[in-house]
Amino acid sequence: MTSMADYNIYKEKMQKIADVRYATAVLQWDQETYLPAQGATHRSRQVATLSELAHTMFTDAELGNLLNQLKTADLQPDERRNVDLSQEDYEKQTKFTPAFVRKMSEAVSAAFHAWVEARKQNDFSVFEPALTELVALKRQEAELLGYKEHPYDALLNEFEKGMTVQQLDAIFNGVKEPLRQLLQQVQQQPEPADDFLHQHFPKQQQWEWGMYLAKQLGFDFEAGRQDISEHPFTINFGSRDVRITTRIDEKDFTNMTWSTIHEVGHALYEQGLPEEMYGLPLGEYASLGIHESQSRLWENCVGRSKTFWKYYLPVLKQYFPEQLQEVELDAFVRAINKIKPSFIRTEADELTYHFHVIVRYELEKRLIEGSLQVKDIPSYWNEQYQQLLGVTVPGDKQGCLQDVHWGHGSFGYFPTYSLGSFYAAQLWKQALKELDGLEDEISNTGNCQRLLEWLRQKVHLHGRRYTSGELCELVTDEKLNSQIFLNYLQEKINSLQP
Repeated sequence: MTSMADYNIYKEKMQKIADVRYATAVLQWDQETYLPAQGATHRSRQVATLSELAHTMFTDAELGNLLNQLKTADLQPDERRNVDLSQEDYEKQTKFTPAFVRKMSEAVSAAFHAWVEARKQNDFSVFEPALTELVALKRQEAELLGYKEHPYDALLNEFEKGMTVQQLDAIFNGVKEPLRQLLQQVQQQPEPADDFLHQHFPKQQQWEWGMYLAKQLGFDFEAGRQDISEHPFTINFGSRDVRITTRIDEKDFTNMTWSTIHEVGHALYEQGLPEEMYGLPLGEYASLGIHESQSRLWENCVGRSKTFWKYYLPVLKQYFPEQLQEVELDAFVRAINKIKPSFIRTEADELTYHFHVIVRYELEKRLIEGSLQVKDIPSYWNEQYQQLLGVTVPGDKQGCLQDVHWGHGSFGYFPTYSLGSFYAAQLWKQALKELDGLEDEISNTGNCQRLLEWLRQKVHLHGRRYTSGELCELVTDEKLNSQIFLNYLQEKINSLQP
């Protein structure tokens, strides 16, 4: 059999596996948007069955033998990279039995529904039994995957290939004190007024504004849609079907607007992945750190800039004339960039956001190594928020139940939020360097297409070809440098002072 024939068989197998995985994802999307409450039990079973089926298909010995044959085949560079990455994935997935995969899927579904109920009751103890089981499985997963130094490394690697506790400790220790100093600088200045952002903003008008904004930023509604969910998220079933969700608080205009921009950033990345690579590694995102770099770049570097709102504030006033007609540009920009410690991560400013991430990182690390028990999460959480941010958490819903990630079984995910912000600042600096007149173009016309095309060429089209670090160095000519983010933040803080 020729190398091309072997490769085509491999491609067909991978795309069939993708069909099952994306079918599972459709059920998961529905679970978080439209599923009736009584459908939860059967949905958990359906997702578990399909997850087990996809795993069985991927770990089949026939695929393993085919990948081995392709190791020495004469392939084109893209084909070679797909095969090599699939070989890595295969070796990792064959460490899990189908029974373990099913058990994990069932535990995740149970945890998600327990999390939803616990939030309704504002009571972590409702979530505790399901989360305890899930943490035990995650510890088991880490052992199965293997690690050199810390069990959390194995889980980190699932989201940010090659990242370790040792590296993250160095990164967070390097930014913690500079961020504290910046926060002290801000707290010595008068607090900007932001009461106009907390008037009554009707749900329907917010929804229409969000849909307009998504379209303006380049989200293709012919290849995606937006809905409402408990926690905003992005999910895809291939690059031609990408779903985003948002949530609307009629008393807080900022909630929906920046969650929409954030999720659109994720979605633009998914819609920019090579369509012809469906089901193959080069059709998948590089890492969650790079994924977060896209959402944070659009949300903060663009979406909280004076450049952006010079054009879009007059448009926004057409949607909310009564609420915002008298608000001036400088006052609006200062308000949306207000830096003040709070207890909700998704609503946190660009500076204090990283303290939220550090709390979660340290907590997860301790859970996985066994030095913290699940039942102690609320007390640990509240102590850390008091210590790092100086805020008193009013209840579990606003505290340790605020994020859906543990209900999804996503341990090792949270650090990528900070990594994403650091990558975003570095990419944004490079984009401004290479795209002459970009800020003037955005402020005068509202058109962000040139930035999107730059990201498509520099980041999106590569898929999983490079690790985060390799991609960062390829695009910006240097490794991840968190000082660029600190400089960006310092410059923004200086520019916002009245």
